[in-house]
Amino acid sequence: MEYRQFGQTEIQIPVVTFGGWAIGGWYWGGTDEEISIKAIQKAIDLGMNCIDTAPVYGFGLGEEIVGKAIKGRRNEVIIATKCGLRWDAEEGEFFFDTYFNGKRYYVYRNARKKSIIEECERSLKRLNTDYIDIYQIHWPDKTTPVDESLEALTILQEQGKIRAFGVSNFDLNLLKETLKYARVESNQVKYSLIDRGIENELVPFCIENKISILAYSPLEQGLLTGKITMETEFKSGDLRKKQFWFQPENRKKILDALEKIKPLAKEKNATLAQIVINWTFSQPGVTTAIVGARTPEQVEENAGAVNFKLTDEEIRFIREVFTFE
Repeated sequence: MEYRQFGQTEIQIPVVTFGGWAIGGWYWGGTDEEISIKAIQKAIDLGMNCIDTAPVYGFGLGEEIVGKAIKGRRNEVIIATKCGLRWDAEEGEFFFDTYFNGKRYYVYRNARKKSIIEECERSLKRLNTDYIDIYQIHWPDKTTPVDESLEALTILQEQGKIRAFGVSNFDLNLLKETLKYARVESNQVKYSLIDRGIENELVPFCIENKISILAYSPLEQGLLTGKITMETEFKSGDLRKKQFWFQPENRKKILDALEKIKPLAKEKNATLAQIVINWTFSQPGVTTAIVGARTPEQVEENAGAVNFKLTDEEIRFIREVFTFE
């Protein structure tokens, strides 16, 4: 595994991070706890020792599974979790509502000082640890001044409950505003071959300010793996079927593009997913690609993305293939 500096801290994180959204089960049509635990343990064994999670992943279940998986191995792991989305109090900015395990949840963006401090305690308990390595505001909350949120994070850091903090889904203007009050080490944002909107402004700013970009959904929820075909159907509770790129005409564009990079994958003795992951963490400013996995086998495939190098020419070729009119 290859490691990079997280922001300006002493923390080193792998170029491929274990993404813990799917193991929470919500959005992805359920979860198998035992297999999820094995998947996380396999990731740690392979040096993919940064585990990304959040309270909202399975409404607490995702963090609990991580807590069980890292038992006895806490010092081997970098835990990255988040705050700022609440489903247990109708405070802040309404974000969305959803069903999970037969229950309706109303989720609010809430990055108030009191709320963040409460959330941290709950995450520590679920994760069965006394500190969190990387703590990020999950989504911006328009109802709370950003300096109030940062005050909470600074207090938690001073108390030793978190080692470093960052943000997630912050646009350039909000990130600039944030830096007026405190340094943040990361911005976790959606970035993939087919969603490159951050490249023009956000990436150069983050590079200039030594802020790590943690790229999530680089495989577009499995679409860029080549394992999803035109025939693939999604079970109820799997919300991917509603997504733009999963619609038949868009899905066909993606599958045609993947076909064009198959010879390159063969040449590198790699899978399509490994090519896409490698392309992602090879981009300027990207510290790590956060890749979800539900099984030990998927983890092994994801970790194998570091076993080859893409040339500048190959990186350009892949970009061109996935540039649609």
